[in-house]
Amino acid sequence: MANATLSPACLQCETDISVPAELELGDILACRGCGQEHEVLDVAPVRLDLAPEIEEDWGE
Repeated sequence: MANATLSPACLQCETDISVPAELELGDILACRGCGQEHEVLDVAPVRLDLAPEIEEDWGE
């Protein structure tokens, strides 16, 4: 579920997420409350979704 607001909140714990002035699509923002990472899906208005998990490929 994505979040589209001017002041985005963490999708896990509802803590406000600080947004840098130079925000770009695909940026990753971390919640200062719980550490959950969010991916920027849109910048006007700011829309976030949970960042995808990075899986180890173990050299495959």
